[in-house]
Amino acid sequence: MDMYLYSKKPKIKKVIKSIVFWILEIVLVVFAAYLVIEYGVEKTTMMDVSMSGTLEENEKIIINKLSYLRKQPERFDVVVFKQGDSEHEFYKIRRVIGVPGDVIEIIEGMVYINGEKLEEVIKVEPMRVAGIAQEPVQLQENEYFLLGDNRNSSEDSRFASVGIVVKKDIIGKAAIRLKPFALIEKINRED
Repeated sequence: MDMYLYSKKPKIKKVIKSIVFWILEIVLVVFAAYLVIEYGVEKTTMMDVSMSGTLEENEKIIINKLSYLRKQPERFDVVVFKQGDSEHEFYKIRRVIGVPGDVIEIIEGMVYINGEKLEEVIKVEPMRVAGIAQEPVQLQENEYFLLGDNRNSSEDSRFASVGIVVKKDIIGKAAIRLKPFALIEKINRED
């Protein structure tokens, strides 16, 4: 009988060892998935019509959350942001028009940056409402002026409900539209 238990010990150790490694692998995979979701990429849904022409309501997109870790958002980037700390606040998606240091003004429906008319890279209509940008708006450090691509049906930086967006509120860059698949930066481009 002692001989029988002696011969089973290496097998039991081997089984225990493989169970421990299996549990460790599961923990590592769950941790890696958490890191990717929390700090890498995330899926969200376009909740309104403010980006129509580029992104339509209810389209699913992928956010690249790593894009602004080492660099700042640039003019014409489509960004995802969240204002406020409410868990019920949803993500908003708009295009960066003004970056820190810019003076933004909307004159006769057109955007002017530092006194120069903005040459749009996308197809947009002239704006009927200039909002706060009917007077020059000076952007400070870490401040961004965002507009929706559907300029006449967009709640964006022109209005007090959104206002100037600060860098800490930007979640990441809107990178991919899932259906139909497309890189967001390639959609609705001016020819």
